Amino acid sequence: MGIESTDYREEQQAGSGIRARIIPESDHPIRPGDLDREALKVLYRLRDAGFSGYLVGGGVRDLYLGKQPKDFDISTNARPGQLRRLFRNSRTIGRRFRLVQVFFRGNKIIEVSTLRSQSEYGRDDTKVLPANNTFGTLEEDAFRRDLTINSLFYEIGANTIIDYVGGVTDLNNGIIRIVGDPDVRITRDPVRILRALRHAARTGFTIDEQSFRAIVTHRDKLNLCPSSRIRDEIIKDLVSGFSRPWAELCIRSRVFFTLFPFYDQPAGDRNGLAEIDAIFRVVDRLQKNGNNGPMHLPDYMLMALLLYPWLQRELHLLRRDVRGGGYRRLFNDIRQALDASICGRLNIKRSGKEAMTTLFVNMPRIYRHQEQRDWPKWLKKKSYFQDCARFCAIIAEAGGGAAVNTDLFAAPVRPAEARCAGRHGHGGGRGGNPSFTEKKGGVFGLRTNSFPVG
Repeated sequence: MGIESTDYREEQQAGSGIRARIIPESDHPIRPGDLDREALKVLYRLRDAGFSGYLVGGGVRDLYLGKQPKDFDISTNARPGQLRRLFRNSRTIGRRFRLVQVFFRGNKIIEVSTLRSQSEYGRDDTKVLPANNTFGTLEEDAFRRDLTINSLFYEIGANTIIDYVGGVTDLNNGIIRIVGDPDVRITRDPVRILRALRHAARTGFTIDEQSFRAIVTHRDKLNLCPSSRIRDEIIKDLVSGFSRPWAELCIRSRVFFTLFPFYDQPAGDRNGLAEIDAIFRVVDRLQKNGNNGPMHLPDYMLMALLLYPWLQRELHLLRRDVRGGGYRRLFNDIRQALDASICGRLNIKRSGKEAMTTLFVNMPRIYRHQEQRDWPKWLKKKSYFQDCARFCAIIAEAGGGAAVNTDLFAAPVRPAEARCAGRHGHGGGRGGNPSFTEKKGGVFGLRTNSFPVG
């Protein structure tokens, strides 16, 4: 995981007549039997109806790397209306671009999209244009994608991989590379920064030098993106089990200080960042290897863990006297700090903010008894006790204390009513807001005309 200096970058542009590299069955590890049965059914039905169909994106990447894909997404030259007629057990979703979801037993869903052309186009490299989601060719669909390793197509008939952008070479060499000119692609949609960092963190791959340089140069353009979109991207990384390498890459690229400017301290004052590293080390271990399998920590707890070193420095949480009126004063101080720092900027819903405040305000009570586990009976009866005890246990281990007692996590830890995000708390939904906002002052207080975006 790092930055790769390389001379590789072809003249990547859709419509330029670049010939695809066809990787035959003998030169790649993917076999039809590796795909879900439902994905195979969709691909075969498309073929039998005279349409082309391809496994695309992360499914191809993961199978090539020997991993089990979370999703099997399919692209085709069939239009949404044709897909609906072909698959009666389906529905159409999406606002910016229509997708067809095909339903199978066991709540299994295969998403099928029509091949698309590039979606932000014009020849002015400095101008952000509105989405132009039109149907396109296989080549155009490859070049609209963010990363080369996510721009591959697997064709089931000949069992071949179709590669327009050098994605197979980058998979073999462990490289994360933005498709096309990274300065232009990031300018048109800065969220590509977060996706590049995410995949580098999850795969352990190296970000190529030109892409990393563009990430550092254009990182502040993230301030122009809709706050809810940034929030959902952050939550994806917090819940991934790879939060520690993600934070490390964000800090190295200084993207972290764009997202969380209150952590940007003078050189030498890096205690907060070291605490985050220690906390995320514990979090990743719990989310990957709990006693009874992975633990799914709620997003409000993960966000609170990220904020803890800063809030402890600002409010001295563990020293506060919460007797009498002290509890209410600390509660108000925490709410004001969260509102000023992150809740408004990331459009965190009210229930998520209240849940984080509850974790912080009860820390003096819980943490005082953490080592002895002699919590008073009245405290253990409180509705917030289990969550607060878990929260404090993670912080205690990160600070050099005893390992988290996973018995604390025996009960459910994800109440549906308390989330940082809205209905699609982990950013799993399709569609959403446009890439940029033209609101006065931007999203994070940055004026829209601070950058040459149109």
